[in-house]
Amino acid sequence: MAPFQLVYALPGRAMTSAVARLAGTTFAYRAGEAVLDIAELTVGAGEKLFVEGPSGSGKSTLLGLLGGILTPSAGTVEVRGETVSAMSAAARDRFRAEHVGFVFQMFNLLPYLSVVENVALPCRFSAARAATARQGGGSIAAEARRLLQRLGLGGDLLERRATSLSIGQQQRVAAARALIGRPALLVADEPTAALDAANRQRFAQLLMEECDAAGSAVVFVSHDPALAASFDRAVSLPEINRAHVEAADE
Repeated sequence: MAPFQLVYALPGRAMTSAVARLAGTTFAYRAGEAVLDIAELTVGAGEKLFVEGPSGSGKSTLLGLLGGILTPSAGTVEVRGETVSAMSAAARDRFRAEHVGFVFQMFNLLPYLSVVENVALPCRFSAARAATARQGGGSIAAEARRLLQRLGLGGDLLERRATSLSIGQQQRVAAARALIGRPALLVADEPTAALDAANRQRFAQLLMEECDAAGSAVVFVSHDPALAASFDRAVSLPEINRAHVEAADE
């Protein structure tokens, strides 16, 4: 298997110690053929990695592996030096709550909680993230409000039920929830899909600035290559996914 091909990189940003690494990693749903087959992919601490690819190229599967939601059929997935792929399901859940912020494509906001309560939710499951949030904002709720305002939400919106907001506003709530408590790794699944081109660029830039302030590495997947310029490095998933390449060649 060939290593991934670099598509785009910003100059002057050296790779630091790895926060995440996939090695010889394949994934197949049930007994079917592999949908993801990556020889090696490393994300440096604090690095902002953009992953581009069309629908069906394995973008969401890649994020599921990094977040410990999925386990590989073969190979390893490491985050912060720990082999997530070897953990039990319960251990992966605890590890994800502690170290990974996840922006899901469908948001996964809780309809019976307010906007602020949704953002604060990860702090209920991680004492470390709760402590970091308090250090940043004085209280968890104050840090949730700060993040929301930074991402363009404020006023009486913050006390409303999260699902009463527009789709674009819900995406920002989901991003703030992933950022609270400064996780080591943030993974984002098409977080700008409901925004127009101008707002996509602005949102991506604000997200990168907050991740820089938190020291969080980012793996951000999208079908829109125009966003790549905001990131340290960009790869095309069809080119690093051997399963996809082989299927296309058949």
